[in-house]
Amino acid sequence: MNSSELERKPHVHVKTDNNANQTHYYISLVIAIVVGLTGVFVRFIDYNSFWLNTIADILLVIAVIYAVKTVLQIIK
Repeated sequence: MNSSELERKPHVHVKTDNNANQTHYYISLVIAIVVGLTGVFVRFIDYNSFWLNTIADILLVIAVIYAVKTVLQIIK
């Protein structure tokens, strides 16, 4: 087939099951980013507070787990 034959063929729209463009994935990733950034900012409130550092670490772990779970759902 040469290029002129390819140009004359009509383009057929193929419907794909594109799962990654669903809105709830974007919302989930934004929530994970906000929770992670909150954990980062809480870490810098007081350098010597054990409880604030623990809360910051917990927020970061929750954000990472939630983001990785969402990304794996998108890939799947």
